[in-house]
Amino acid sequence: MHQEVIMAGAGGDGVMSIGQLLAYAAVQEGKNVVWFPSYGPESRGGQADCTVIISSDEIGSPITAEPDTLIALNQVQVDKLARNVKREGLIIVNSSLAVPPDRPDCTVIAIPASEMADKAGSARATNMVMLGCYIAAVRPVRMESIVNALPEVLPSHRHSLIPINEVALKAGAEMAPK
Repeated sequence: MHQEVIMAGAGGDGVMSIGQLLAYAAVQEGKNVVWFPSYGPESRGGQADCTVIISSDEIGSPITAEPDTLIALNQVQVDKLARNVKREGLIIVNSSLAVPPDRPDCTVIAIPASEMADKAGSARATNMVMLGCYIAAVRPVRMESIVNALPEVLPSHRHSLIPINEVALKAGAEMAPK
């Protein structure tokens, strides 16, 4: 098993948090993992992304030129990164804020993640909706491992939001193709 995913959005969207959640869950399951964050020069609102590589083998580099999957929370990141996804890869787009790319050689999943997060209890859980869809579609780790990693990744003053995050993860998972 080898999975390379880029999660991308604006600073404050929680892309680093879902990347860390995925990395922690992979470690819990005994897999090799790399989490590689990248920030724009702005402190908040600038573009941000992180790469997570999960593998049953050793990982040679934390950088990927052609990810298997892109999770894009906004249009800027779709426009910037969708063309780099491997042929037959997966692109998950927050259709609340972005138009899906024209990539007939990839599976493209467009979900209204912002609206779904609102229904789950917080617009800030958009990232969790997107992560839930990815976990259900690709199954790089078990959803249970993601849920178990929430208290490890979220700061203690955010632990009251764990139930909302769990609802958002489940809502996203339901959007994955069966």
